[in-house]
Amino acid sequence: MNLVEITADKFDLTIDLIYFTAHNFTKKPLYKSDKCLIHKDAITPLKNAVKLAGSLGYKLKIFDAFRPSDAQWVLWRHTPDPDFLADPRIGSPHSRGIAVDLTLTNIKGEELDMGTGFDEFTEKSHHGYTNISRSSQINRYILLGIMTASGWDCYKNEWWHYQLFDSKKYPLLDSESSNIGIIDQKV
Repeated sequence: MNLVEITADKFDLTIDLIYFTAHNFTKKPLYKSDKCLIHKDAITPLKNAVKLAGSLGYKLKIFDAFRPSDAQWVLWRHTPDPDFLADPRIGSPHSRGIAVDLTLTNIKGEELDMGTGFDEFTEKSHHGYTNISRSSQINRYILLGIMTASGWDCYKNEWWHYQLFDSKKYPLLDSESSNIGIIDQKV
């Protein structure tokens, strides 16, 4: 298996796996484990982003990383919106282990205002959306700069989503192959 566990102390970042809790758009926990995993090829770009953020006085806070394919199906059945969720028949970069959903915090751990919350499935979440405060726009551009300078590609509809380039070269993985496990949900 090519997935590596990310821990807050080893990577000097904050982890708040939203889908391990009920504080997500489904209002139910999805993951059985709070392990944050990512493909080994994403480790160097992640370390570069942590270092660059730190040099600017920020920290990264991860909301989601590897998402098993069966978890992607649960999310898709709940909200089949291709503008914000990858159709699991095609596959999500999360289900390949090469995507992270994240934000910036200050050194005290307080999230920067990004104009919307994580997983707000509206036009306000798009990169380049300008009908938010100037400080929110600046914060988004700082995150975008950190991540792209560190080797990540962005997804235009979600200010929080970054992935490695050429994502389809990585195989899709499910919960059995990752030992994450998902909670059975009937939507």
